[in-house]
Amino acid sequence: MSNPTDSAKLLLRTREDLERRTLGHVINGRVEPLGESSTLDVVDPATEEVIAAIPSGTASDVDRAVAAARAALPAWRATPYGDRAKVLTAIADVVDANVERLAALESLNAGKPLAVSRDEIPGVAEAFRFLAGAARALQSPASEEYTKGYLSLIRREPVGVVGAVTPWNYPLLTASWKIAPALAMGNTMVLKPSELTPLTTLLFMDLISDIVPAGVLNIVLGTGSEVGSALSQHSDIDLISLTGSVASGKAVISQSADTLKPTHLELGGKAPVVVFDDADLTKVTDGVRMAGFWNSGQECGAATRILCAESIRDELVERLVTAVSTIRVGSAGDGEEVEMGPLVSGRQRDAVAGMIDRARRDGATIALGGHTPDGPGYFYPPTIVTEVPDGSEIATEEIFGPVVTVQTFADEADAISRSNDAAYGLAASVWTENVGRALRVSSALDFGTVWVNGHLVLANEMPWGGFGASGHGREMSIFALEDFSRTKHVMISTGQQ
Repeated sequence: MSNPTDSAKLLLRTREDLERRTLGHVINGRVEPLGESSTLDVVDPATEEVIAAIPSGTASDVDRAVAAARAALPAWRATPYGDRAKVLTAIADVVDANVERLAALESLNAGKPLAVSRDEIPGVAEAFRFLAGAARALQSPASEEYTKGYLSLIRREPVGVVGAVTPWNYPLLTASWKIAPALAMGNTMVLKPSELTPLTTLLFMDLISDIVPAGVLNIVLGTGSEVGSALSQHSDIDLISLTGSVASGKAVISQSADTLKPTHLELGGKAPVVVFDDADLTKVTDGVRMAGFWNSGQECGAATRILCAESIRDELVERLVTAVSTIRVGSAGDGEEVEMGPLVSGRQRDAVAGMIDRARRDGATIALGGHTPDGPGYFYPPTIVTEVPDGSEIATEEIFGPVVTVQTFADEADAISRSNDAAYGLAASVWTENVGRALRVSSALDFGTVWVNGHLVLANEMPWGGFGASGHGREMSIFALEDFSRTKHVMISTGQQ
């Protein structure tokens, strides 16, 4: 057992370090300290204490950041792939050297257990390191005379200035999934982190200030309604990339319509966990215990909607209640054995609690949890809901909290139909020992990622993204590099007809 005092001391040192730093927009390589403009409080979700203040950006701040990114674009896009890769690799090295500092700040700002933050931050470095190399090995159709007398070749170019909006659940990781492919392909960027969890992004910018040329990566702080809207509508932004809610995605599409800029959206999820009667229930239980409650369920790919064969339902529910009831809930300062922290805000906790209360009124059974605890912090207990009515809110809408529902299916066709009967299409999992069934069902499910006998396992080499209400475009993999670039066909007359 670790000493909780050690964890508490680490967070105290992190807060003291935070108080010594200057927090503000980062435009053209310079941190702009708080001025007379309005500010936004940043709150520790575990204590509800204000730990920092950031400027509430405006459209004029976005204008200045976009101008800086536009000015930096010609030199950055002209930088050879190999030299850009060296910059991204240097960023990865800096992140690796500061994992503990970044993880502690992530835990302070987002309320995550230290184990969760320490698992997350190395993924940031890995994203930069992988995409630095992958960008140097992109393939295209062979240069050839597809039309007699004309040599055709493909150029892959940056789209230009990218606007990015990142969420509060994985602040720095999702930022890396946008920054790395965009910069690798020669774009410059203006990024708005969530106003709830901006601190690791700002520390990241401090750490890489001597690595990335001024203006290539800029940060504007503020709300989505102000800064996010200004980015979406800006005539000098060439592509807008958002990770967020479906409502935010719709707003981005609407606001970017006048400039006809492409959008890159990773939105919500409602992942079905399809458990057949031949599944290994020990593995299922362990998988859901992790993937349903990781990051307090604030995960768009969370194992949140179990659909199981009727014959195993009672045993599976009993196993889940037993396993999930052992999840240790607390603040990061309570020790490294804490597995689940608070939700990110009072608003988010109230949204989850409200959905559970409505499910209870709709006739669902709360098999575990389901009540807001007393005391400070935005905590909500691990919750399992059974007897869920078909078509009810909790069966169809994203919860984004530590809640797993259990429903049943009659046969394979019914399992597929129920899984696909949702607006979201981000991720799903299939649990069976029958290889043929695994292949059939994974093919029939309309989700961007389908795991077999696993859930919430990611690889930088593979794409992450969904269908339908889960958005379009792909994070990670070479597909992200394609999304953050454009192709140009150059056709050269050879003089021979």
